[in-house]
Amino acid sequence: MSELGAVLRGILRRAGVVGLAPPRVGAAAIEAALRARIARTSDRAALRREDLAFEAGSAGAWTVELRSGKATLSEGRSSRAAATIFSDPLTMAAVLEGKVAGVQAFLEGRLFLRGNIALALELDDLLPPPAREPRSPRCHRVLADGVMSFYLEAGIRGAPPVVLLHGLGATGASFLPTLWDLSRDHHVLAVDLPGFGESDKPVRPLHPAYFARWLAAFLDALALPRAHLIGNSMGGRVALETGLRFPARVDRLVLLAPSLAWRRYRAAAGLVRLLRPELGALPLPVLHRLVVGVLRSIFAHPSRVPEAAMNAAADEFVRVFATPRGRIAFFHAAREIYLEDPHGVRGFWDRLPSLERPALFIFGGHDWLVPRAFARHVRKALPAARCELFRDCGHVPQFEEPERTHALVREFFKG
Repeated sequence: MSELGAVLRGILRRAGVVGLAPPRVGAAAIEAALRARIARTSDRAALRREDLAFEAGSAGAWTVELRSGKATLSEGRSSRAAATIFSDPLTMAAVLEGKVAGVQAFLEGRLFLRGNIALALELDDLLPPPAREPRSPRCHRVLADGVMSFYLEAGIRGAPPVVLLHGLGATGASFLPTLWDLSRDHHVLAVDLPGFGESDKPVRPLHPAYFARWLAAFLDALALPRAHLIGNSMGGRVALETGLRFPARVDRLVLLAPSLAWRRYRAAAGLVRLLRPELGALPLPVLHRLVVGVLRSIFAHPSRVPEAAMNAAADEFVRVFATPRGRIAFFHAAREIYLEDPHGVRGFWDRLPSLERPALFIFGGHDWLVPRAFARHVRKALPAARCELFRDCGHVPQFEEPERTHALVREFFKG
């Protein structure tokens, strides 16, 4: 145990954290930290009626119950817990005392989340710590284009704004590595697009034009004249559409394996048009292990991504997909991706050359969802754009190759 403590102290010292609890942290210290958090329960807790569990290895487990704006603490892990935070005692104490950001510990593999990940991310807003790292995300909701929209905010307001746009079936949490990196010197906003995560789920076609209009309204709601946009997969397509329709609202575009209109393999288009997304209202159970299997398949090397992160992402997908509106939204968005016209007046590839904003495209050499062959078509349509191929990467470069991805993004933002 002493060796483990020394290793953890070394990690935290290199991260610039000082004054940590001693390496041997017991149940009393963690319970005291939890009770101190409960004493600062925010007004936002009135919006929640859920249990949040904490497991700290040998130190024990506790459950915080949120009811009617009040929080109570009990020993043990409740079977009703909507979310559970796991960590070793030393890290748990440091996170609860505000000495280490929970996102930092999660990205370093020292803290794990299961269940409702959005609830776990909202911990610091519901039960504020004594001190808070500016890069630690704050959870907000704002009305944009009639949609109550959830987003994570990190960094310093007034710094260059960056909006992060997730892919199909994901949430803003899929950009936690990017949020943590860029928030050192940017104002970062990771949204849950309409229909996904904690945002409202309108029953309507979820095509790029709609998302672009919503994003312009989102920027209006936050009084941001313009912003850099970074999108992964479907989020990359949303970023491009926003650049095409609202160029004055966009600074620079970063497209990470963006979903682009298929030029071939459209034989099933007729059948897809017949199948209505509203059929998603019917129950459609999805097994957690199957979701994990699909997630693993989109990485060139799944071992680069902690298994805990895979499980957390699968938990969030299963949770949202378990709701009728969540399923309908998923099928609406997937349908629009497949059916988008490649050519013609409204065709994506015929419109793409009119993009005015500077753009950086990153494709993965082992991405079966967005094959690297798309890079050739992008270079032809946008000869001034920058195209990069990560030969040993899959569909989510911000998680699989975060250092390389973020170094390129920073270089590109500097112009």
